[in-house]
Amino acid sequence: MDPFSSEGELLNIHNAFHQGQFSTVVSTTPETFSPENQTTAKVLIYRARIAQGEAETVASELEGAEEPELKAVKAYAEYTVGNTNAAQEIEALVESSSDNVTVQLLGGIVLHLEGKSDEALALLSKHQGNLEAVALIVQIRLTQNRTDLATKEVQAAKKWANDSLLVNLAESWVGLRVGGEKYQQAYYVYEELAQQPTSSNARTLVGQAVTELHLGRYPEAESGLEQALEKNPADPEALANSIVLGILAGKSVEEQNVHASNLEKAAPSHPYLTDLAEKSELFDTAAARYTPKIGA
Repeated sequence: MDPFSSEGELLNIHNAFHQGQFSTVVSTTPETFSPENQTTAKVLIYRARIAQGEAETVASELEGAEEPELKAVKAYAEYTVGNTNAAQEIEALVESSSDNVTVQLLGGIVLHLEGKSDEALALLSKHQGNLEAVALIVQIRLTQNRTDLATKEVQAAKKWANDSLLVNLAESWVGLRVGGEKYQQAYYVYEELAQQPTSSNARTLVGQAVTELHLGRYPEAESGLEQALEKNPADPEALANSIVLGILAGKSVEEQNVHASNLEKAAPSHPYLTDLAEKSELFDTAAARYTPKIGA
């Protein structure tokens, strides 16, 4: 039996992780799973702890680990806190254990973040029916502006994954890029997750708010982001999208600056901040060419 299927024992912990219910994942006991699924459960628990800000502790606990899965988690934990050698460790694992699912997933993430998206795609394409690999491929394709290939990936997965949470989410990501009626379809997916007590958290509320932004429903988006920040005041995506909402809705610069300051504290290397810094530098460089010369 597929452990991730509707009858499989890993379904609940897997869905909880991808819904952002990290506390639920962390409270799970690996020994309650069958022996063949315990390592996968441990990996999800460690990844949930990393997402909660325990990367350094996780890396320390996994010092000396022998299993490729746990070596990959250790290197990934170190990578998230800026260890300069972690990317090389991940790449070494990719060389030696490219058929390992955890190595594929975490290796794909790190390779993409290192600007090696083609290598990440080549690694992830080795998966054997893994939905998270599909979701990562879709995300990478969207960053490459290859909506056509992202759509193709989703459509192929829908033929064998049934009504999987990750496939529904991946289809929503594509829909938010395609636009039109797809905005509303994406909204329904996130609304269901954000409004259910068992899956409502900062991540799902931000997802719903983003769909509201695309639909031009700014008050509703603002309400969702406020709820997300109530649940987690340091959530980077809630803060970044609050800045975007402020710009679109014409809110005060002071309010946007507060969110920006909090984002810098919570996630100094967030893509919004790095992109803003890059564009500001380009603007300053361009403006310097037109600085008037006194007395010329």
